[in-house]
Amino acid sequence: MNRTRVIGLSLLAAGLLATSAFYLGRKTGQPADPSMVTATAAPTPDGRKVLYWHDPMVPGQRFDKPGKSPFMDMQLVPMYADSATGAPNERGVTVNPAVQQNLGIRYASARRAETSASFEAVGAVQFDERLNVAVQTRVAGYVEHLSVRALMERVRKGQALATVFAPDWLGPQNELLVLKRSGAPPDLVAAARDRMRAMSIPAELIRRSEESGTAHARYVLSAPSDGVVAELGVREGVAITPGMTLFRIAGLERVWAVAEIPEAQAVRLTRGQKVKAILQADAAQTFAGTLDEIIPEINSSTRTLKARFEVDNRNGKLTPGMLLRLQVAGPASSQLVVPSEAVIRTGKRAVVIVRKADGAFEPRDVSLGADQGDDTEVVSGLSEGDQVVASGQFLIDSEARLRSVLGNMAAPAAPPNAGASTPAGVIHKAEGKVESVASDGITISHGPVATLKWPSMTMGFAKTSPNAFPEIKPGDQVRFEFKEGGPTDYELVSVQRLQPGAKQ
Repeated sequence: MNRTRVIGLSLLAAGLLATSAFYLGRKTGQPADPSMVTATAAPTPDGRKVLYWHDPMVPGQRFDKPGKSPFMDMQLVPMYADSATGAPNERGVTVNPAVQQNLGIRYASARRAETSASFEAVGAVQFDERLNVAVQTRVAGYVEHLSVRALMERVRKGQALATVFAPDWLGPQNELLVLKRSGAPPDLVAAARDRMRAMSIPAELIRRSEESGTAHARYVLSAPSDGVVAELGVREGVAITPGMTLFRIAGLERVWAVAEIPEAQAVRLTRGQKVKAILQADAAQTFAGTLDEIIPEINSSTRTLKARFEVDNRNGKLTPGMLLRLQVAGPASSQLVVPSEAVIRTGKRAVVIVRKADGAFEPRDVSLGADQGDDTEVVSGLSEGDQVVASGQFLIDSEARLRSVLGNMAAPAAPPNAGASTPAGVIHKAEGKVESVASDGITISHGPVATLKWPSMTMGFAKTSPNAFPEIKPGDQVRFEFKEGGPTDYELVSVQRLQPGAKQ
């Protein structure tokens, strides 16, 4: 009796084990790579149709039912029919309006704006050297009295600078006086006057001598123009020689502002351009000026050129050493501009996300001009009135990458960290472990693929036919070859089971 009961229990356990094995085999036989299964659009409670589910971190894989991702510790995300991008060759991605509102996406239109190649530079005030005047004497003598005794002292035109005693002028003056007293012919008197002029005796001194009948050897040097004494070459009581510079007077009715201009901006400058000069210490004080000269010498370390601006200083408020903020105005023109925040700069390229008429988004390569404050000039790639995404474009780009529509901003989608696309027909090799086998594909956890610059990952590979590789089972260590193409973009060419202990 006990033996019969034991046999019955054993048969029951065997039946349960067989049933469990049958259902387990069915579950194992289901394709783990749903990208190899054609998913049917399933309606949701709100009426939207789900095309498939996907792992946002592995865009190339599609699943026919919700659940947990086999690649990441996260739930699969549904892809709805109303979010599809249209024809396979159509570039663009759509984003649900509610999602757009949640992301805070803002739009701006490409528009025409009056722009000018204007910029600002800081210049230091210097003397206008063309206004410098030298005060010299052409006779030997002595400085009896010095009226101006300090550098940078302001002087006015006609102001006395020094009194000079020139004994060499006494002889020619006495000759003239003797000729006039003796009634000499006019020709001799005129010749005597010419001789004195040749000796640079001032005409005023000759007139005084003739009026008084006495020779004069002392005369006063006066300032020939307004300005400041930039050079003082004598002191009281010193001897002077012909050609010696006693004073140098620098005019101040005009000054120079010399600024360092970047090479890229200097090429736009032309002589005669108007400039507005603002005093750095007091922005309320402004002065008018023009570009006088671009010094033909570039600083190789800073890549700048010196530009010399002529600034009006008739009120005398500017002195050398002051700083001026120079606003250089270039010619105005109408240019197409977009907000600077709408431009995605990738180093070699500039891209904007354009909103199309049907509400979808697409990337657009653009050529940029100069920055205009908060706007950026667009040379090509956009038309007036095009709507661009001003904020949230990076999120749209991420969504497009996940859907393999934009991929690398208008490049075909590739697995994470994939390198540049390879030519069609190239065979890639790798080794890994078989996770599951289905009629249309095999899922393999493989190591790095050098030819594609892939890291280690788990992904599905399509089979050329349902009967291909019949000897391969889940858990096998394999060495395999694949190429680009097939339903999942990558198709197996060969799969070889590795013997235990074989090098991987």
